[in-house]
Amino acid sequence: MSAREVAVVVGAGHGLGNALVGRFAEAGMRVAAVSRRGVAGEPHRDLVRGYSCDATVGEQVRNVFQSVANELGPPSLVVFNVGIWDRGGILDISEELFEQAWRTGSFAGFLVGRTAAASMLSRGSGTIIFSGATGSIRGGAGFAAFASPKFALRALAQAMARELGPKGIHVAHVVLDGMIAQEDSPSESLLQPAAIAETYYQLHLQDRAAWTHELDLRPSSEKF
Repeated sequence: MSAREVAVVVGAGHGLGNALVGRFAEAGMRVAAVSRRGVAGEPHRDLVRGYSCDATVGEQVRNVFQSVANELGPPSLVVFNVGIWDRGGILDISEELFEQAWRTGSFAGFLVGRTAAASMLSRGSGTIIFSGATGSIRGGAGFAAFASPKFALRALAQAMARELGPKGIHVAHVVLDGMIAQEDSPSESLLQPAAIAETYYQLHLQDRAAWTHELDLRPSSEKF
């Protein structure tokens, strides 16, 4: 088994997910790219392995982390990058949609965060990063189903940071304030996946004497 650091990206795929996987692999980490369908290990085939997992199912989350530990090693960096984006008026949101949004954006974060923490506590080190959004701090008209789980995910991150920080585990929450390009592009009106991924990696490198818990990222043209 490789002695390289191991990263787990839950929510790998087009856009930010792929950028995170690529950046961590570029840093020499072995990367578990986790999604519902599993993903290929391009462009760093030797360092990236795809895993299939429904992050809303506890047994699947536990099983995929066990597989990663057995095949790649215990993770030192785990990113939860899962969520659904549905816009609709409060009268248009079905009970099923709201529950699914909560399960995907919040409950899954709890399952991944808890399992990641369990794997790191015995070593007294590690980084857990949650991808947030503008909806994490402001519920806009038409975004009740999106903002509600994002608010809850932020609260989860805060509680975990206060509990796990003294035990050596760095928990961070990143507010992504703006639309994210699906792939890197020259547009200055969109958040660029590679730039976001670089910030996530730098969070992992921070000295525990000066940890960031929450930061916000936005393109220079975004009003706030």
